[in-house]
Amino acid sequence: MNLNGRRYLRFREFAIVQSLALSLSKQNITPNQISIASIFFAGLGGLCFLLIPSAGVTGKWLLPILAAVFIQSRLLCNLFDGLVAIEGGKKTYSGELFNDVPDRFSDVLLIVGAGYAITMVSWGPGLGWCAALLAVMTAYVRTLAASLGAPVNFQGPMAKQHRMALLTAGCLVTAVENSLGGQGYGLLLALIIMNIGCCLTLYRRTMAAYRFLESQTHDLV
Repeated sequence: MNLNGRRYLRFREFAIVQSLALSLSKQNITPNQISIASIFFAGLGGLCFLLIPSAGVTGKWLLPILAAVFIQSRLLCNLFDGLVAIEGGKKTYSGELFNDVPDRFSDVLLIVGAGYAITMVSWGPGLGWCAALLAVMTAYVRTLAASLGAPVNFQGPMAKQHRMALLTAGCLVTAVENSLGGQGYGLLLALIIMNIGCCLTLYRRTMAAYRFLESQTHDLV
């Protein structure tokens, strides 16, 4: 759980990250613009996934690598929008809206796209849509619980950073597989794990909110 309403990221403490955030904050760039840019990178990553099935020999291994780069670019936007807003003194009332809504679009673009990159089974796209829905649901439960007065809960095992790390790993494994003439089972395995992990995350976040809210029942008496 996070009592401050902000996801803890160790990378925020790195000197180079702080320096880059300070540099960005001095530019004519708003945190909301950085948040929206994350959708752009997610869209490029999703496009790479969609192109994999029809790609040639080179594209089969290059596109998953490019998708991994765009996934990490999306995460960098998520990192710097908060840093520029808070450490750069550019926080606005609409910041929370832009901090959360673009993430939902980015999750869907990347995870659904990954499903369509899977061709060795007919249910790959369905697996991607299911994982995307569950990912959005984990965020919904977090925000709903917070709106009811429960602590903001970013616990996993499949929070945003975990989903993107898993998807990145799936991309890299798929790139190696495809370069060796394999079938690209990396993304398939990644999405199966993601679906299971998101279900566990939903359960943990829901139960944590339930226990907290029930513990406050005596205040109503």
